[in-house]
Amino acid sequence: MTESKPYEEGPTPPSERIVGLDALRGFALLGILVINVWVFSMPESVLANPTVYGDFTGANYWTWFVGHVFAQQKFITLFTILFGGGVVLFTRSAEQKGRRPLELFFRRSGWLVVFGLAHAYLLWYGDILFAYGVCAFGVVFLRHLEARLLAYAGVFLVAVPSVLEILAGLTMDPAAIASTWQPPESVLRTEVETYRSGWRDQMDHRIPAAFERQTTGFLGYTAWRVSGSMLLGMALFKWGILTNDRSSRFYRWLLGVGTTAGLVVILTGVWYIQSNDWAGGSALFWRQFNYWGSLLLAGGYIGAVMLYCRWRPEGAISRALAAVGRTAFSNYLLQTILATSIFYGHGLGLFGQVTRLEAFGIVVAIWAIQIVLSVLWLRYFRYGPMEWLWRVLTYGTLQPFRRNR
Repeated sequence: MTESKPYEEGPTPPSERIVGLDALRGFALLGILVINVWVFSMPESVLANPTVYGDFTGANYWTWFVGHVFAQQKFITLFTILFGGGVVLFTRSAEQKGRRPLELFFRRSGWLVVFGLAHAYLLWYGDILFAYGVCAFGVVFLRHLEARLLAYAGVFLVAVPSVLEILAGLTMDPAAIASTWQPPESVLRTEVETYRSGWRDQMDHRIPAAFERQTTGFLGYTAWRVSGSMLLGMALFKWGILTNDRSSRFYRWLLGVGTTAGLVVILTGVWYIQSNDWAGGSALFWRQFNYWGSLLLAGGYIGAVMLYCRWRPEGAISRALAAVGRTAFSNYLLQTILATSIFYGHGLGLFGQVTRLEAFGIVVAIWAIQIVLSVLWLRYFRYGPMEWLWRVLTYGTLQPFRRNR
């Protein structure tokens, strides 16, 4: 690598960053852990069917209920939308500085794929970086479309998995759906024993699970949802929604309509699956309520965070969320490192032993660590460690790391 070129040729300086955008990213990153902890601490089947493992009564039921209604798919959708907005922001910045935007963007996305593969196969099969990197190679070619067309294309792509699942629910043998909806006890027991074992033994589940997500799971579901959400994010960025450039009245409308409509759809879904006694034949239809409701509620979250950052741009909460957002890549991996060290056999080995309520307590503890660490880190450094490395690899030059004090 060569010595660093003048700073203006590199990435966006921290002083030029958008507080609302960073705070929204931090909010999304922290919220993702509420759901990821389910599969960090229990067999992966609980993500689809929470009744397959662990106590599902009393406080543990309500912990699941709150997580499902307010967090499941909402924060990952929000995070993906923000990534899409970042596609426009990154390429615009490169063009304005006279750089070759596609060359830089492809290098950036290629390294994200590499990081994702390492994360998935060495640490945790639930990685999203690989999907982001691969989908980014496609959506970047649409960056010059009008916001309206980007939004239409995004909704179309997001709709594909939903339509496919509804058709499957109408045509598939319910017994075939039930086999994945309610795995045999022996399969669940084996997964628990695997993740209570050492790092090498965990590969027995991690490798096939990651491979399935990156092949059939990617082609049948993830590529459509992620690409569509990215396109929606590109549209929202161009409309000034993600950059807090719209009126307060607009954000209040987004908060009210998005939250109300989203909760109505999601709560109807909970009523539907419970009225059908969690039957496998209802599973694919049940998924559609949260699938679409999550987009609406994510819109409500955008409105809420933007209004708060407008009200308290220098407040402690805004600054804390923005700090987490500016170090989101590092914090995403830190969540995996901390959670696997707590739940997996190479650490404390608590996999399958904690309740949903206890797992949420661990989430809060990890939040506290990440918020404090992010704020302190950015007092001394311009970027998180992974953000800095990613920039160095993208630009092929050393980037400023320490802050000038």
